[in-house]
Amino acid sequence: MSKILDIAPLRSLVAVADCGGFQRAADHLHLSQGAVSQHVRRLEGVVGTKLVEKHGRGSRFTAGGERLVHHARQILAAHDDTLRSFAVTQVSEFTLGSTEHAAAQLLPSLAAALEQADSGHRFRFRIDRGNRLREGLASGSIDLALVLNADDPDAVPVGELELAWYSSPAWSPPSAPQPVPLVAFDSPCSLRSRALETLAAHAIPAVIGAEAIQLAGVQAAVGAGLGVALMATLGSTPEGLVRRDDLPLPEPLRLSVCARPALDADVVRLVAQALTPLLTSGASA
Repeated sequence: MSKILDIAPLRSLVAVADCGGFQRAADHLHLSQGAVSQHVRRLEGVVGTKLVEKHGRGSRFTAGGERLVHHARQILAAHDDTLRSFAVTQVSEFTLGSTEHAAAQLLPSLAAALEQADSGHRFRFRIDRGNRLREGLASGSIDLALVLNADDPDAVPVGELELAWYSSPAWSPPSAPQPVPLVAFDSPCSLRSRALETLAAHAIPAVIGAEAIQLAGVQAAVGAGLGVALMATLGSTPEGLVRRDDLPLPEPLRLSVCARPALDADVVRLVAQALTPLLTSGASA
């Protein structure tokens, strides 16, 4: 028999069935939707029948697709049992999400610390906005996330991010009663909120002078003299900017590790333990 049912496409087919769709299966397997679709088409070529058909705005399995899903579960169970019988360790892969601020300062050291831990887990990283990370946790497309000021009761606090004001060397605060122009990420953003709250608490009027969706955009606008920005840099001043000590000192932001539902607590603990000393050393730098 020359035709073969490969394991990876079979896993994709079962994931489509279990997750309820191609995109959710792709998120679960950390693949693109196109890759999952290609896997299903490959299986269709092997068995010679259509496995999935359009249904309204979505899709559904054909009778042949349902039959192959049943066999695929048996094949995968036998495959995995065989590996376990030979004590073959399967590497678990987890997606760890982070905002740009945390990523720029923490991820290089965190990735090294996780690798040195030799836990048998593999981590891949996703950089996104805080609200998108929370959505990813809820949907299961992200396993863990570094979240600022998390309100999740199950979040594991790992430390605080010290904040500081930065501007271009030539910038100076305007004279009262002119408002201080701020450069900030677009809303919602914990840093943006903390900047406005800090100035308001000291009766200093402020106005958003420039917005950006990425850290590079914020730093470019600050460097161009469009205003002052609140950043978390672990004591490292961004190139071309200067730290401002003539504005009120803001309260730090709490950093926590949040996990998707049902994630193994040992994985959460591993990431939290790797992060805590990084924040401690950064604060003392």
